[in-house]
Order: sequence, then C-alpha cells, then structure tokens
Amino acid sequence: MFRLLLFVCVLMVPVIGSAQSILVLGDSLSAAYGMPVDQGWVALLRQRIEQQAVGFDVVNASISGETTQGGITRLPALLERHQPRILVLELGANDGLRGTPLPVIRQNLARLITLGQNAGARVLLVGIRLPPNYGPRYSEGFHAIFAELSESQQVSRVPFLMEGVALDRGLMQSDGLHPNADAQRRLLDNVWPYLAPMLAAAEPLYLG
Repeated sequence: MFRLLLFVCVLMVPVIGSAQSILVLGDSLSAAYGMPVDQGWVALLRQRIEQQAVGFDVVNASISGETTQGGITRLPALLERHQPRILVLELGANDGLRGTPLPVIRQNLARLITLGQNAGARVLLVGIRLPPNYGPRYSEGFHAIFAELSESQQVSRVPFLMEGVALDRGLMQSDGLHPNADAQRRLLDNVWPYLAPMLAAAEPLYLG
C-alpha cells in the first residue's frame, strides 16, 4: 500500500526545469547591452520570480543586434530545447532601425508568435517605438504592428517596453538608444503587469 501511495505522489509532482520555463527572445534591450548581464531587466525578472516562489525558470535567449528574421532562425531549436510555458517576444527594433519594410516586420513577428503558440507556449509580445527621426508615417506604422498582432493573434502585449525611460536622458546610455543600468527595474515594471497574469494562468504540468 505504501509503495502505491508513493507512486501516486510521484505522478502528481509538477514538472520542473524546462517544462516550467519562461523564454525571453529579444535583442540588445533584453540582452543587458552595455552592462553586466546580471543587471539587465531579464535577470531582475529571474530574481523577482525566485523571491515570489512562482515556480518558473527564466531563459534569456536575447542577442544584441538580433532581428525578427534571426529570431525565426533560432526560435525552433530554442522551443524544442526549453519547451517554455511562456514566450516573451521582444524583437523588431533592429528591423525598424534598418528601415525594413513594415509588411516584412509584421510577417516575421506573426511567424514568431505562431511558432511559439504551436509549441504550446503563451506569448507575450513586447511593444517597441522608434526614434522620431524615422518619420511619423513609418514610426507610427511600426508601433501599430504590435497592437494589430496582439489582436489578430490573440496574444498579450506590453504597450511600450521603454515607457518612462526613452525620453529620460538620465536613464539612457550615451548612444541615446539603450537604457542604462538604472533603467532596468523600470523596464521590468513595464513588463510585469502583463506577465504576472500569464504566470498565474499557466497551471503546473503533471506527469502521467
């Protein structure tokens, strides 16, 4: 009888590790560009989750300079390896800075979302804005992509990762594009209200 009860208990243990991971796929804004990686907002997210004992690991697959096309190339292997419950998708800024046609950016982001959803992950799309010197038509069209995809693909969205940071010189590095170490907690606070409900909704997986 004891062995039977022990067997049942083992079957009910939540799967941990890769099956309970959050995968962050981003560019330099999520790769802690210009600072130690443990000061970046993704590292702070890992700390917050550990403190709150939420039960998720955080995998940061962000690379400085990454584009949506690069993300499409890398994401399938990352999904297979980590099997994330949640995919935080923070890409598009480098596409916009290079003047990539908006339909291409939209198509690539849609493809990334679909890849994540097909792998069983809940997707959080992180909105980005471009500097005003790119012209209002392109800049506003670029930003609108994130809202459009959030609705059409039925995914949660962070309106703007750099809210309260981008226009504050004290929170930006000298290049005017990247947030400094002091800004990282603000970035996390911009993401957290949209990520936290997803954590609560992602019920534990069970063996059996």
